[in-house]
Amino acid sequence: MRGVVFDGTRARVVGDLGIRAPGPGEVLVAIAAAGLCHSDLSVIDGTIPFPVPVVLGHEGAGVVEAVGPGVGHVAPGDHVVLSTLANCGVCADCDRGRPTLCREAIGRPGRPFSRGGEPVFQFAASSAFAERTLVRAVQAVRIPPDIPLSSAAVMGCGVLTGVGAVLNRARVGRGESVVVIGAGGIGLNVLQGARIAGASVIVAVDSNPAKEEAARRFGATAFLTSARGVRETLPAGADHVFECVGSTALIRQAVDLLDRGGQAVLLGMTAPTAEAAFAPAAMFLDKSILGCRYGTSRPQHDIPLYADLYRRGELLLDELVTAVHPVEDFAKAADGARRGRVARAVLTF
Repeated sequence: MRGVVFDGTRARVVGDLGIRAPGPGEVLVAIAAAGLCHSDLSVIDGTIPFPVPVVLGHEGAGVVEAVGPGVGHVAPGDHVVLSTLANCGVCADCDRGRPTLCREAIGRPGRPFSRGGEPVFQFAASSAFAERTLVRAVQAVRIPPDIPLSSAAVMGCGVLTGVGAVLNRARVGRGESVVVIGAGGIGLNVLQGARIAGASVIVAVDSNPAKEEAARRFGATAFLTSARGVRETLPAGADHVFECVGSTALIRQAVDLLDRGGQAVLLGMTAPTAEAAFAPAAMFLDKSILGCRYGTSRPQHDIPLYADLYRRGELLLDELVTAVHPVEDFAKAADGARRGRVARAVLTF
C-alpha cells in the first residue's frame, strides 16, 4: 500500500508498505484524508526527534475496515476521526479525565508497519499518511457520515489543539480579550475557539498581511502584522495570549502583552533545546504561563462536540482546507505548508 515514509534523510511516497491485522483493542482504518500539519514537517527538519524509518501523518479521517477483539464502540463501515492519544484509559490521569497526560500516550512509538520485511515506526500513534493505519480503539472517534472526510480530518489535530486550548486549557470566558500570535492552521482554530467562547476582543497577529481575510473570517476582530500594535487596541493588556508559532522571542512578547490576571498559552513547537526568557517580576498580579498539549483534549468527548458545532454552522472546517492533493503530491503540499501559503493542505487516498 502507499504511504509517506521519512528515512532520516528525506520523505517520499512509497508503494510497498505492509500493515499487520488488528489485535485485541485495535482498529484498522482505511484513510480517506489526512491534514498536513507543521508537526509532520518538524520531524523532517529535526525539530521533533523521532526514530526512523517512520510513516508520517497524524491528522486523519477514514472508514473503519476491521476491528480486533474487544472493540465495540466502532464497527466496519463507520466514519471516524483519528486522535493521536493512545492513552491507556485506566491510569490516574485517564481516570481524572486528563488523557493528554497519560504516560502511555507520550513517546511510545509502535511499529505496526513493515517494508521489505523490516518494521517501520508509526508517528504520533496514528501515521495518517498511509492508505491504512492501525490505532488503539480509544483513538477512533465515530462521526456522522454526512461530514466530508476531507474536512473531518482537520479535527484530529488542528481543531483539537486550537479550539481545545481555548475551551479546555485557557477556559476563555464570555467578554474576555484574546490575542493570537500566528494565524496558521492552529492559530485560526484558536481564533474560532475564542469566537465560540464569546470573547469580545480577538486580536490576530501575523507578519503576513495576506492572512487577514482568513483571520477575520474565523473570528478576529482586529488584525495586526506586529505584536507591538496590540497595546493600541488593548492598552491594559490581554486576558489571554496564545503563542502559536514556536518562537522564543514571540513567547516573550506573549508574556509582555498580559493584563493583570492574564495567561499566556504556549502552543507553538520550539526546538527541544530552545530556551525562552522573561522578567519574573512581570508575572506578579496573578499572571501565568500555561503549557498545553493537544488542546488538553478529551477526544471521545470533544470530537463529537465539534462535529455538532460544525453541523450547526458554528465551527468552520471546510474553510480550513485551502488545498487538497493526492498523496503522490506530498512534496508539493509540504512546500506550500512551509511557505505559509495554506491554512491546511489535505492529502487524499
